[in-house]
Amino acid sequence: MMDLTGKTVLLTGGTAGIGAQMAQQLKAKGAQVVLTGRSPEPLAHARKDGFETIAANLSDPAGADAIVAALGARPIDILINNAGQGVDHDFRESVPDLAATDACIYANLNTPIRLITLLLPRLRERSAAAIVNVTSGLAIAPNTGSAVYCATKAALRSYSQSLRAQLAGTNVTVLEALPPVVETQMTASRGGNKMPPEECARQIIDALEQGRDQVNVGMVKVLSLVHSLSPGLARKIMLRF
Repeated sequence: MMDLTGKTVLLTGGTAGIGAQMAQQLKAKGAQVVLTGRSPEPLAHARKDGFETIAANLSDPAGADAIVAALGARPIDILINNAGQGVDHDFRESVPDLAATDACIYANLNTPIRLITLLLPRLRERSAAAIVNVTSGLAIAPNTGSAVYCATKAALRSYSQSLRAQLAGTNVTVLEALPPVVETQMTASRGGNKMPPEECARQIIDALEQGRDQVNVGMVKVLSLVHSLSPGLARKIMLRF
């Protein structure tokens, strides 16, 4: 179990969607939240709400370096790699933009790895610390139209599993959170049922408090069950989308 009272949390992508809801809920539980974002207006709004903010574009190495520089020598108890970036990568529609592809890969995979590498020494100095990597149900089985996004989330899932084994028996726990389709700016153009971001955030924070290794959020529980019974069936279902 982890008591969040007084914990210092670094939360990437904390100005909108799931991240904004996690920031509010962590603050309500007594945590000190430092959040990152790219756009000046949402960052200013977060500051008005009492959050410390760091401006950083995580799609290249400068983003993670800027975060670490802004933190200085501050202790960190919890690192939440929540920021995510989508990209169109469907050859049925058009030739993919390679620059946008590279940015997506960096934001979703390279930056979390870079932040973990740079901040793990100070996490290890705390009495109890945690790393939360937000992946996706698409890390279990990919859809067809979001090939690169799915690949980055699957890679971060694999990295999280290896990292958890490396840190077993230490003071640092590793939680992987796998959300379903959530009502966010990234999914605004998609139809169908979407989970409210506040409920997704609640389930992730509950899992963090409980010291769990993984939380399958919402309908990802069903996908995970199908995949455990028949990986081929899970892939077949998801590749219809």
